[in-house]
Amino acid sequence: MKTKGALLWEFNKPWSIEEIEIGDPVKDEVKIRMEAAGMCHSDHHLMTGDIPMAGFPVLGGHEGAGVVTEVGPGVEDIAPGDHVVLSFIPSCGSCPSCQAGLRNLCDIGAMLLNGVAVSDGTHRVHARGQGVFPMTLLGTFSPWMVVHKSSVVKIDPAIPFEVASLVGCGVTTGFGSATRTADIRPGEDVAIVGVGGVGMSALQGAVAAGARNIFVIEPIEWKRDQALKFGATHVYPDIHSAMGGIMEVTHGLMARKVIVTVGEVHGADIDNYMILTAKAGTCVLTAMGSMMENQVTLNLSMLTLLQKNLQGTIFGGGNPQYDIPQLLSYYQAGKLNIDDMITRQYKLEQINEGYQDMLDGKNIRGVIRYTDDDH
Repeated sequence: MKTKGALLWEFNKPWSIEEIEIGDPVKDEVKIRMEAAGMCHSDHHLMTGDIPMAGFPVLGGHEGAGVVTEVGPGVEDIAPGDHVVLSFIPSCGSCPSCQAGLRNLCDIGAMLLNGVAVSDGTHRVHARGQGVFPMTLLGTFSPWMVVHKSSVVKIDPAIPFEVASLVGCGVTTGFGSATRTADIRPGEDVAIVGVGGVGMSALQGAVAAGARNIFVIEPIEWKRDQALKFGATHVYPDIHSAMGGIMEVTHGLMARKVIVTVGEVHGADIDNYMILTAKAGTCVLTAMGSMMENQVTLNLSMLTLLQKNLQGTIFGGGNPQYDIPQLLSYYQAGKLNIDDMITRQYKLEQINEGYQDMLDGKNIRGVIRYTDDDH
């Protein structure tokens, strides 16, 4: 079928809204009418080249929610009419990683940036007569998609689509970074660096886990104000003021857990994050850096002598098939505030404006909302 999508044809150029063609679902695939797509910073990394896909053009978008309209052979637990969230990490349930309980590291994920379908290795999307590389095999910046069943999670149809879309990446990644990867315990002091969509979700995870003091480092003043509403106890505009502030509040012990959720992490900043981290504490790097960057500033003696941990994480260390419905039920119970994280909704044609708003610090999270006119 022919539809439209937001494409990148080269680095550092704006998103282009144009006609694309999407194939019909084959074995193990699902066709979805998209209703909402989250505008995550990771898609901006596609534009800059920090996350290099296998080729151009790239169809952006890896957060989204919609309604199933058709399923291919071999799809048994998903049916037309189901409301679903797209998980940017596939979860097959049968590979060695999934069997080991590491469903956020599903082996299918090795193909995420290759851009060809899991089912048959072909391009499922085309534009201007050539194959398109959809972000993490999804491409939610289009009103329609065909995707492998391992990336599809059924949800309660009562959940608003704009809310559901954010749990496909940002909310689950941030919340899990706090509750799973950092494993925050009641009474621990926590620092969170950067409060966009992922950071604000990590903040809520820290609150839910029973953190005592929650220190937020964020350069944008209105985001600091929002962080206080979401449960932060102290806010700082930069890392250096935070060092002194956290030292004073904790009597020199520093934060037991530090979660880094900046828009782009740089190796030169790692040691500063570790200075915020207490003895035997853990610093969790949730933020993405450039795949081309491999130089890190880190005091190795302090890492060893103070027995600190530097831990990476993807999807918050969680299980997409379990965590996505679980967090949405938490939202329904009034324990997770996703509504106030959605700063503004956009049309697909406003995508470049939306990403500029993100870069200007105007949004916690922007969401693209599709209408009947898009379909």
